[in-house]
Order: sequence, then structure tokens, then C-alpha cells
Amino acid sequence: MSGKKTVKTAKVPVAAYERELLRLQTELVKLQEWVRAEGVRLVVVFEGRDAAGKGGTIKRVAEHLNPRVARTVALPKPTERERTQWYFQRYVEHLPAAGEIVLFDRSWYNRAGVEHVMGFCTKEEYQLFLRQCPIFERMLVEEGVLLRKYWFSVSDAEQQKRFRQRLKDPTRRWKLSPMDLESITRWEAYSRAKDEMLVHTDISEAPWYVVESDDKRGARLNMIAHLLGSVPYHEVPPPVLELPPRPPSTGYVRPPRDLQTYVPDHAASL
Repeated sequence: MSGKKTVKTAKVPVAAYERELLRLQTELVKLQEWVRAEGVRLVVVFEGRDAAGKGGTIKRVAEHLNPRVARTVALPKPTERERTQWYFQRYVEHLPAAGEIVLFDRSWYNRAGVEHVMGFCTKEEYQLFLRQCPIFERMLVEEGVLLRKYWFSVSDAEQQKRFRQRLKDPTRRWKLSPMDLESITRWEAYSRAKDEMLVHTDISEAPWYVVESDDKRGARLNMIAHLLGSVPYHEVPPPVLELPPRPPSTGYVRPPRDLQTYVPDHAASL
């Protein structure tokens, strides 16, 4: 796996983070327009432990993008019908067409992680996945799909801290599930599963890139910067647009306001 682990002594300052994030998001818009103009198909896989920062990073990546071009896929547990399909089948239908970007908030790698550790798949299904996954991804790349895979790495202490924060915050409490809490007691099992996954699926055609994510701000900047640097995009000149002059009135009169129901002015009571 390319790249060396870097050790940071301090978190990225908020002002520097916000300034650089805006610059990178501006570049992401350029990337989006290049994808659309050139008919590129881009898939970005976000994986990692619970509370590793995947969701927050995806949110920043997609924040200023056109949802008709870039969409996030976060699949629930498979239905009974999907359980009878080829494992990769339900992911294939979410792959991008020309001019689209798909961000997988967890992906087919569920089988190498939670399904394997929690016993939701058989040992035979797990071994089959490890054999088929490199083949599947090579097929995607040979087909012309740009595939980028990011593993968000968080320490046990930082994960525990984030879990506690979620327990106390009513706006983020929904992010914490019994399955998340189970991951605390199975830390080493998940570590072994991750190591085994990397051995089998860190292939030259679709390598894994590890994002150190104890510093959320740094992780977001690093991941987005790497994605931009790994794709040979260029700026596509936007069409020239000019606001037309507003035509003169033709006598339209707005109906009386009391004929319509308005939202109460809650803001005025603050």
C-alpha cells in the first residue's frame, strides 16, 4: 500500500481547516463538471470502524455537489430476496452511469467486516468474498470505472470518546446502535478482519488508502486532497450566462395575502 503513516502533534486549527476545505470543495465542483462533461464514472468507497469519521467526510465531499451528478449510497441490511442473490448484485445496480459520481457509505466490504465478525455470513461465504472481490473490482476498473477506496482508521480511545459524545447529544444519538456498542468488545476481532481484508483486496488496480482519522478535520482535508490528486481532471469552462432584463409589468396583481396560509413567524419570537 502506497504512502507512509504520518504522525501529527496537533489538530488542524479551525480557521485553516475552513479555508482549505472551501478551496478543496471548489476543486470538487470542478471535478464534478469534468466527470459530467467527459462521461466519467467515479466510485468512491468509504470504509472504517464505527465513528471513524466516514459520514462527516462524505457530507463535506457532497456538500456543494449536484445531487443529480453525485449521490451517496448507504444500503440497509439486505432483504430476504437480496440474501438469495449473488452477493455483489445489489451493489451493482447502484454503480454510476456516464457522468456520475457514487459515494459508498460502506459497501460490499460489509462482508469482510461486520458480517464476518458478527457471524452474519458463513465461513464459506466469507472466503468466497475474499476470492471474488479482487476479480469484481478488476472488472470495474477494466470497464473504465474510476474506483477509489478509503479506510478511515481511528484509535480505540478516540472511538470510545466519540461514542460517549453521541450518547450525550440528542441530535446524534441515532448514530449509535447496539451494533456499534458491540464493536467495542470485539475491537481485536475487527482489527484481524481488517488486516485480512487488506491482504486480499489491496490490489494494484484498486489499492486501499488509509486515512488517519483521530483528527476529523485533518482526515477530511487529507482524504479530499488525495482524491483530487488521484483523478486526472481539469477545469471545464462553464457556459457564459447573463441575466436577462426583467420585462415590464403586464398588470398582474397578487391575490390578497389573507387568502393563503403562511408558516408562523417563529423566528420573530427569538
